[in-house]
Amino acid sequence: QLQLVESGGGLVQPGGSLRLSCAVSGFTLDDYSIGWFRQAPGKQRELVASIRSGGGTNYVDSVKGRFTISRDNAKNTVYLQMNGLKPEDTAVYYCNARSKWTGSDYWGQGTQVTVSS
Repeated sequence: QLQLVESGGGLVQPGGSLRLSCAVSGFTLDDYSIGWFRQAPGKQRELVASIRSGGGTNYVDSVKGRFTISRDNAKNTVYLQMNGLKPEDTAVYYCNARSKWTGSDYWGQGTQVTVSS
């Protein structure tokens, strides 16, 4: 059974750092693109960063230079390193896996990130 489990969220002061983890099971990262999305209250869910099966990455402009997405195939885990956090980064962060063969999407349950002094 395909499953994604996020962890690493929490409360951090502006300028601080967090590392989110997305542990996947039931599939191999080689066959999927992984994306980190976030959704703030009253706003639409947005794609923050993604990493393709070939390793290429993309970021939304607002996090470029501050966030880094990476993956460890041996651990079947994808990470989102978030530095220089701002209050506007506050949101629930979700991990998404999209099959490169079928286009099917799978979601984790989300992890809350709150940036506040």
